[in-house]
Amino acid sequence: MLLLGLTGSIATGKSTVSTILHSAPHKLPIIDADVLARKVVEPGTPGYKKIVAYFLPTTPDLLLTPSEQDSIGGGGADSRGRPLNRPALGRRVFGDDPERRRDRAILNGIVHPAVRREMYKEILYYFCHGHWAVVLDVPLLFESGLDVICGAIMVVAVSDPAVQMRRLRARNPHLSAEDAEHRVRSQGDVRQKARRAETRGDGGGVVVWNDGSVEELEKEVGAVMGKVRKRSPQWWAWALLLVPPLGSVVVLWNLFQGWRWRRRWDSEQRREKAKQR
Repeated sequence: MLLLGLTGSIATGKSTVSTILHSAPHKLPIIDADVLARKVVEPGTPGYKKIVAYFLPTTPDLLLTPSEQDSIGGGGADSRGRPLNRPALGRRVFGDDPERRRDRAILNGIVHPAVRREMYKEILYYFCHGHWAVVLDVPLLFESGLDVICGAIMVVAVSDPAVQMRRLRARNPHLSAEDAEHRVRSQGDVRQKARRAETRGDGGGVVVWNDGSVEELEKEVGAVMGKVRKRSPQWWAWALLLVPPLGSVVVLWNLFQGWRWRRRWDSEQRREKAKQR
C-alpha cells in the first residue's frame, strides 16, 4: 500500500485537494492529522491534561467559557473539562519570537506523539482492507519527520505569497494582518516544500500548484495522480497484502529511501548556506 503524504501550508488549498482525492474518481481514504490532533486533545484525554497543566497558568482564556461553548454548539458542562479555546492557544504559540517558538515546541511535543499513534492504527486498518493507497494529510509533514515513511509526497503550493495571505484572511476574518503573517511563517515557505518534494524524482514527489480556480485544481490533481499511480498500481497493493514477507521488505525499503531523500535534502541545504556566507 502506498502512503501518499499530502502537505502544503496554511491557505494553499490542501484541504480542497484532500477532498478531491477522497472523491471520485480517486476515492482514497484520508488520514487527517488535524482531525486526529483535535481528537487527542479532547477534554479528559492525556494530551488535554498536559496542555492545561502547562498553558493554563499563563493563558487565562485557554478554555472556552460555558457561553462560548453554547455559541459553537458545544453543549453544556462536561465533567471531563471545558474544551480548549483554540484561537487563544494559537495566539500563544504562533510567532517567531523565542518564547512562542519554545511554547510551540512544547505543544508539538504533547500532540505529535499521540497523533502518530492514532495514525499508525489507521494505516494498519486500511492496509488490511486492501487499499492501494492512503493519504496522510499532514500540514507539517517534513517538520514532523513523517515524510520518511511516505512512498510519495504531494505538496499543494501557491506561487504568489500574497495569494496565500489573502485566502487566509478571507477564511479567518478575525485574524489581524500580523496574526495571519505569524501563522503563515510558522508553517514554513511552501515553495521550499515544493522544491523538497521534487528532489524525490518523478512520481515520488509531486507539486500541485493552486493559483487558479477549483476546476483548474481538479485537473492539476488528476495529472499528478497519473504519475503517482504509475509507481504503485492496485495489483501491487494486493501483492503486498497477500505476501507478508514482501510487504515487510517494501516497508524497510521505503524507510531507507525516505531517509536517503531526507539526508540528500539536508546536504543540499548545508551547501547552499555555505555558499551564502
